[in-house]
Amino acid sequence: MSDIPAELRFAESHEWAKKEGGLIVVGISDHAQEALGDVVFVELPEIGKVFAAGDAAGVVESVKAASDIYSPVAGEVVEVNERLGESPEELNDTPYQSWIFKVKPSNADADLAKLLDAAGYKAAIGE
Repeated sequence: MSDIPAELRFAESHEWAKKEGGLIVVGISDHAQEALGDVVFVELPEIGKVFAAGDAAGVVESVKAASDIYSPVAGEVVEVNERLGESPEELNDTPYQSWIFKVKPSNADADLAKLLDAAGYKAAIGE
């Protein structure tokens, strides 16, 4: 298993969140991509869409299943990773470097505080 980056926060639905300037960057965990198998398609959220924390924001499809991606924080989508359209396998290859979307958060600190830290996530997935 790969190391879980200490700077990330995690939703129990296996998305990671990282504060980057005034934005929150969102991706899926190594555990999630491993459970999914080979990712073949990513449905990205629309720029300008506003989500509450926990709202379904997109879909990751693999050879085995399709799985919703949930926004771990409330806010407005301001950027999506268009490269995933052509190279969805990046989520398998580098799950902690391959982000899916960026959110301008409504309440970053409160939302991030509700997420699991790396140790909590490790415990939640039984590592």
